[in-house]
Amino acid sequence: MKLSESFGRLVLNAYPPFVLNRIRITSIAEGYRACRVKIKRSFLNRNMNGTTFGGALFSAADPFYAILYWQVFERKGYKIQAWLKSAEIHYMRPADQDLFLDFELTDEQILEAEESLNSIGKFKQSHEVRYKSKDGDVYVIAKTEVYLRLTKESQKPLSGF
Repeated sequence: MKLSESFGRLVLNAYPPFVLNRIRITSIAEGYRACRVKIKRSFLNRNMNGTTFGGALFSAADPFYAILYWQVFERKGYKIQAWLKSAEIHYMRPADQDLFLDFELTDEQILEAEESLNSIGKFKQSHEVRYKSKDGDVYVIAKTEVYLRLTKESQKPLSGF
């Protein structure tokens, strides 16, 4: 299902886990090539030390690359399933203020994914996300691996028979 950027942002911002963790999608670029996410420090996501709970920080990195790929390929006429396959997170310093995450897909990454989907029907790609303060200081680095697969109804036979 192809979602407009504004509707996708609206739906994601209404998603209860994001609301409760104070995760907000501030923008989605045209064609779902990029998005910006803000984690607002709040009493709803504060840990016993008064900083943002690590689970809230981890949640902010979870779905966005999968959603970007899904919508990019939906616009190209592909029917895919997209998941976050694995992730790891490194806390560099306590998250004592609002943080921002920028997710972006390059033309090269999209072309590589398309070639792999066309040849073997699946694709894996790792991405790094940096959580930054408004001043640009890095608080957290997450590494995510996205897995894409053509759905059964859209898969072309991989052989000539």
